[in-house]
Amino acid sequence: MPADDLGGALPPTGLLRRSARVVAKGVRAEPGLFALAVGGSTLYGVMTAGMAQAVGWVTTHEITPAIADGQLEVRRAAVIFAVIGGVVVLTTIGVLLRRIAGGFTMFNVAADYRRQVTRQYLRLPLAWHQRHPSGQLLSNANADVEAAWGIFMPLPMALGVIVMLLAGAVQMVLVDPVLAAVGFTIFPLLFAANAVFQRRMSARVTHAQQLRAEVAEVAHESFDGALIVKVMGRESHETARFAEVSDRLRRAAIEVGRTRGTFDPIIEAIPTIGTLALLGVGVQRVASGAVSTAELIQLAYLIAVLAFPVRALGWVLGEIPRTLVGWERVSAVLEARGQMTYGEIHLPGTAPLGSDHPGGVAVRFEGVSYDYAAAHTASAPPEALQSIDLEIAPGQTVAVVGPTGSGKSTLAALAVRLIDPTRGRVRVDGSDVRALARGALAREAALVPQQTFVFDDTVRGNITLGLEIDDDEVWAALRAAQADGFVAALPRGLDTEVGERGATLSGGQRQRLALARALVRRPQLLVLDDATSAVDPTVEQAILAELGAGTGGMTLIVIAYRMSTIALADDVVYLERGRLRDRGRHDELMTRCQGYHDLVTAYSREAAEREAVNR
Repeated sequence: MPADDLGGALPPTGLLRRSARVVAKGVRAEPGLFALAVGGSTLYGVMTAGMAQAVGWVTTHEITPAIADGQLEVRRAAVIFAVIGGVVVLTTIGVLLRRIAGGFTMFNVAADYRRQVTRQYLRLPLAWHQRHPSGQLLSNANADVEAAWGIFMPLPMALGVIVMLLAGAVQMVLVDPVLAAVGFTIFPLLFAANAVFQRRMSARVTHAQQLRAEVAEVAHESFDGALIVKVMGRESHETARFAEVSDRLRRAAIEVGRTRGTFDPIIEAIPTIGTLALLGVGVQRVASGAVSTAELIQLAYLIAVLAFPVRALGWVLGEIPRTLVGWERVSAVLEARGQMTYGEIHLPGTAPLGSDHPGGVAVRFEGVSYDYAAAHTASAPPEALQSIDLEIAPGQTVAVVGPTGSGKSTLAALAVRLIDPTRGRVRVDGSDVRALARGALAREAALVPQQTFVFDDTVRGNITLGLEIDDDEVWAALRAAQADGFVAALPRGLDTEVGERGATLSGGQRQRLALARALVRRPQLLVLDDATSAVDPTVEQAILAELGAGTGGMTLIVIAYRMSTIALADDVVYLERGRLRDRGRHDELMTRCQGYHDLVTAYSREAAEREAVNR
């Protein structure tokens, strides 16, 4: 199965061997709890098999004499109660230990693997995430993890069942080998029925588990794209799409239920038939004096109580396909390759926000190309950037301009190392970004995209993201982002809940919060990918002026469209079809670069037309 195929089919061979390896991983994660669960199950198994011996003993020594005497003495009743009650109490303790410890084992292991999957998601580069839909990743972290470790609920009981079967078999042989042989005939039949059951169930359970992931993927897309669905009037289409995949899951689940429903009566009937056969032969054995009535009762009871645990083994076998499907999907994430490499170099610290102390880092692109096809993202153009050579001095403000699809956003992502170039290198302060320590660039660089994400949290929580930052610094960042005015007017200021995805805020307010979130970390490199598109031009100019455009306060790369933004830059870089076509001052490019002139004047005409319409 390829490492990136998170929804791959399960190979049909080696189920038990591969499931044993999965179980061993879970046992190593929680050895103490699992041992306690197995110990409880063993106690349950021994006591369940011992109940037959206890019943036979009290029948022989207490009940039969009481019947012969015509009365039940208090002493005999106390003995019967003590023997049977003692076995029941120990059996109950075993059940409690098995269920509680088994439950803790399952939930603890599942929680640990959810954390592992989440950490892996954060480690994997953006290119990997672009290849996998969000709904699929949610399914891997939730439904697939649960499926992988759900086996730990029935597994301890199954291990206790083995002890129970051995104890019961020994008892039956000691009581009467002939009747034991009759009773044992049910076990091959039960195992054969379970084997057929597993073969039928494996493919059906695998298919159903994969369909659960598909349902999650479609649901997440529909919810995440609710705005587009409503604007485009595609509610009925999305409803039909979700109904189609849900119906396939329904049919698959019905097939699983039908298969289980077909085999359950058969498996239930086999012990009953075995008990009847045992009684038929046993009556003759009692009549001949080979066994006593109490011994026949003991054997019949053993057959009845041991048949149920054998069915419990079937429950474990029934979980194996689901466990393996879940584990295959989880392990595909954990084993995925593509993590970025890191070195040990750290960048120098930052100056306080608003400080006059010169800051910023030098950024250099050396022969940088980025090929989305090489990153296995078929939906993107194959060459986003081609042989880019660009140097940005510390504290310089550079506007990156170009038509749609020219590679501007790719350049922004490379600058903060969301992606690595397929050829060439990006250097920050002279160091290849691949040689920087993990987190070194993230602490000194920030990207504010056009499509901002706001968490369902307070204003403060959205800006600090859990960091220990005092309110004075938060307000300083808000002022720099021209957001302090509207935040101060909110009902609870910094403590105001902004709703899911910032539903209570306008688009411009969300963009300014996202900008404040970046600024509060005092980055030396700030990349704005059309991050002020939703704010008024006057507010945008105030923001850029506050950021210290042209003053050396930080290195600033701005993906620009508005003339007012471009005019504030020290330098302008013009991209076209993934290539750096020209670089210089705005007025220089207007006279010597026809593509730049046409694009910028088109922006100006569009802005003028919008202004005229607004008037």
